[in-house]
Amino acid sequence: MVDQDYELFIKNIKRKSGIDLSLYKEAQMKRRLISLYEKRGFTSFNQFFEGISKKSELYYEFLDRMTINVSEFYRNYKRWQVLEEKILPSLIEKNGHIKVWSAACSTGEEPYTIAMILSKFIPLTKVKVLATDIDENVIARAKLGIYPERSLNEVPVEIKNKYFKKDGTNFIVSEEIKKTVQFKKQNLLSDTFDTNFDLIVCRNVLIYFTEEAKETLYSKFSQALRKDGIFFVGSTEQIFNADRFGFKSADTFFYQKK
Repeated sequence: MVDQDYELFIKNIKRKSGIDLSLYKEAQMKRRLISLYEKRGFTSFNQFFEGISKKSELYYEFLDRMTINVSEFYRNYKRWQVLEEKILPSLIEKNGHIKVWSAACSTGEEPYTIAMILSKFIPLTKVKVLATDIDENVIARAKLGIYPERSLNEVPVEIKNKYFKKDGTNFIVSEEIKKTVQFKKQNLLSDTFDTNFDLIVCRNVLIYFTEEAKETLYSKFSQALRKDGIFFVGSTEQIFNADRFGFKSADTFFYQKK
């Protein structure tokens, strides 16, 4: 049975924001959004959309909920160790500098983590990380660079001391790190990608897409990498048919373009 209330909501959201909710797993997304609109006193998606159209805070809250912004610095620390100790040295040795993209960067913890790790190999003045997300609100928050203490749980002490300043219960990313990251709005499924990246990081996002959308993205990411470039995914996002997309395994959750 077609849920006409949700179908109309999908159309209205696509018209308003360019976001196509039909590309997300329906049961998960509906559950997440119904819990939000009920909490805000609405009884249908139609009412909820009217509310979103009138109040920008509600619209931003909707974007936060649908973009699943659960992020922290050095998330799954051991994978970042592999990036630092095994992947980056060979990439930098080949090119001297590297072109890096943090896709679906959420509130900025991931691209800032990349910049902090790169600072061990390259002077910060030469570090450049492209960071993109569909949600302008999270991009605005990422640019502020202000984070609660829980976001820093896995940050090594020396990095925390070097690149963060404590402000009350929050921590602020240093200006020198903030300057290395260029934030940009992007819809991964509909927008074209830049090319010749040495490293693309897209973690803990692909699990929310349908199989069809994932396959489209794997192809697009593969085309965006230069030969031998690395695609780094989240710890629940193993690509089982990597060969189909021109990838081979470089390490667990790291794929190299053939």
